[in-house]
Amino acid sequence: MRAAVIHGPRDVRVEDRPDPTVLTPGDAVVRVVAACVCGSDLWPYRGVTTVRRPRPIGHELVGVVEELGSDVTSAQVGDFVILPFTMSCGECQSCRAGYPAACDLVTGFGSTDRWGNPVDGAQGERVRIPLAQHSLFPVGRPEAELEAAGLVPHLLTLADVMSTGYHAAFSAGVSAGDTVVVVGDGAVGLSGVIGARLLGAERIVAMSRHDDRAALAREFGATDVVAERGEEGLAAVRDLLDGDLADAALECVGTKQSMDTALDVVRGGGRVGFVGVPNGGPELSVRRLFDRNVTIGGGMASARRYMETLLPDVLSGAIVPGKVFDLELPLGDVGEAYAAMDERRATKVLLRP
Repeated sequence: MRAAVIHGPRDVRVEDRPDPTVLTPGDAVVRVVAACVCGSDLWPYRGVTTVRRPRPIGHELVGVVEELGSDVTSAQVGDFVILPFTMSCGECQSCRAGYPAACDLVTGFGSTDRWGNPVDGAQGERVRIPLAQHSLFPVGRPEAELEAAGLVPHLLTLADVMSTGYHAAFSAGVSAGDTVVVVGDGAVGLSGVIGARLLGAERIVAMSRHDDRAALAREFGATDVVAERGEEGLAAVRDLLDGDLADAALECVGTKQSMDTALDVVRGGGRVGFVGVPNGGPELSVRRLFDRNVTIGGGMASARRYMETLLPDVLSGAIVPGKVFDLELPLGDVGEAYAAMDERRATKVLLRP
């Protein structure tokens, strides 16, 4: 089979890989229908994180089950499934509490059942899925029907970005009547706008410097857009809100500036939900939180948990998060997919094997 392999900074290639097989009774093999490039994939692509050896890459996919281990009863061969970007057992304390992204079996005890290590990345033709009993999320409709309805891109967002954007809003305690500022206009930030609207926010300010992304943010439910950054951005938010600040902010980037901005734009007693992967040096001053009674929560989203909440809205068309994909390419053009996102020529790229 063919799959994307990252060799180093700005070097992603499609290579032949061994076809995956069921290795344990808890495994599944899934044929990939669609995958995509994530903003966090750009960290190794840009050299921010080190690629120690060539490895498969990608962690977002939808596909069809081709083979199941004997212990897997949550799905059947032929089912169209979504794969969350973190695998989980469904039985440990973290999973039972609703945080499968923090699954004790995967994160706490040295397991290597992670995308690309040694599990093949999602940007390929087929993938072996360990911990399949809980990790597989059947949609309940056949592939042909979903393709005909144009739902595949929207379902794919539930694997990561839509669930992550919702997690930002949920972690910030967004509720009916709130004013929310969304920091970041990538796919996660745009999804955060949807999440804030679903949770009842009355006013949503999207911070965006790109006309196309700002327009999509408005389509998703943003009531206002602020293009400025730093002190000018804070002043613009205050001006919009008649001198006030937001009840909550969603930090959807993962840099020091984005975290500072999120903390700046919330009122005393406000809340920040952070989901940006922290590779740009974000810092938290406990004194700053203490002095202003700001609550901060978030982290890696438990996509498997939110899929159950968000799936009905996707299937009904109430939300259309797949509009964050503004470029679709065949797997063979994966190098261009990464370059387009790196150079901000695309917000998010969908890959078809």
